[in-house]
Amino acid sequence: MSSTAPPAGGAVADVTLSPSLGTQEGTRLDWRRGLLLAGGLFLLLCLIRTFTGAEDLTSGGQINAAITLAVPVGLAALGGLWSERAGVVNIGLEGMMILGTWSGAFCALSFHSAWMGLLGGIVGGALGGLLHAIATVTFGVDHIVSGVALNIIGAGVARYLAVLAWTGKGGGATQSPQVPGFDTVGVPGISGPLQSVESLHWFLISDLAGLLRGVTTNLTWLTIIAVLMVPLSFAVLWRTSFGLRLRSCGENPVAAETLGVNVYRMKYAAVIISGGLAGMAGAFLVNVASIYREGQTGGRGYIGLAAMIFGNWRPGGLGAGAALFGFTDALQSRQNSSVHALLLFVAILVLALAAWNLWRRRWFQGIAGVVVAVLVVAWYFASNTVPQELIAYTPHITTLLVLSLAAQRLRMPAADGVVYRRGQGG
Repeated sequence: MSSTAPPAGGAVADVTLSPSLGTQEGTRLDWRRGLLLAGGLFLLLCLIRTFTGAEDLTSGGQINAAITLAVPVGLAALGGLWSERAGVVNIGLEGMMILGTWSGAFCALSFHSAWMGLLGGIVGGALGGLLHAIATVTFGVDHIVSGVALNIIGAGVARYLAVLAWTGKGGGATQSPQVPGFDTVGVPGISGPLQSVESLHWFLISDLAGLLRGVTTNLTWLTIIAVLMVPLSFAVLWRTSFGLRLRSCGENPVAAETLGVNVYRMKYAAVIISGGLAGMAGAFLVNVASIYREGQTGGRGYIGLAAMIFGNWRPGGLGAGAALFGFTDALQSRQNSSVHALLLFVAILVLALAAWNLWRRRWFQGIAGVVVAVLVVAWYFASNTVPQELIAYTPHITTLLVLSLAAQRLRMPAADGVVYRRGQGG
């Protein structure tokens, strides 16, 4: 259903502003199938753990570390989602995260409060978002050019401000003094019993105990808030009139304008919120390390963009992408045998995908997948370890693989990256 005249008062009725808002998004993976898929992958991981003896794969420590490492990537991905759903490509997430690390550390030290550090990080990232919005929305600068420039500016500004703030005060140009952090929280009395069950190494039961221990102990309030931002973003963007207006600007801003939407205002709001989420990710990194360091973001803004694309510009999908990155990143601190066992996990997934392609009569992709799966299995049985250099790049390799496998089902917002000018619909 569509509307041809603006509703009274300039408000947008709950109608589909663009056919793509109602039809093309209907092909997405719904939450029931997503949960079923996640359960199947976890069961496969349990089987691999039992067969190989790589107990770290589903341990509570591994799950907890995966959550901690997934949070900044997930927040950056959410930032990209808000911006691109309004039609503004945000390559500058990395620069906004960098601004968030410095401002988060500065405010935490100035007010001796982790909560003020969180607020400072959000404000620092939001200022970066405001700069990106001024360049792209008001002046019509190419979104990619503005984002790249913001990444460069963010790193330079953070370095300059670090010199001013901390030189001779226990820090310097590349790091700050010790930063106050959030206390850890968890479900009381549950860690010990779960760890006892986990140590028995029973199939599935011990794995579930490890999963529960990882998600219920040794967390901070900031981690919990960050995780809740995923369903909150979904609720705002897909269950409110504000979210409908914002998404309409990313699909067809001219049609949205005819229905009374202030497209400029919506784009500004989306990009500033995007920057705030990226800044929150930067503040999280400072909180985890209890210190600001130059280069602390480590490219997580770019990986967040990859997670957003993998998630098909949906909150649930990008959350899964961030979790995948966090899991593989956490394996770096585990035994080499865990990464080695992961080769079997990858081989089985590639083989399943190959079988699907063969069933769909995509012969080239199917045969190529079978060959890759056989080679990975041969690698597993012919070796006992994985080179340490490869382990360090496991998260980035995983990111490239999932993006290449997901490329055929992706659909970005129709007007994403298009420079908009009021009245251009004539």
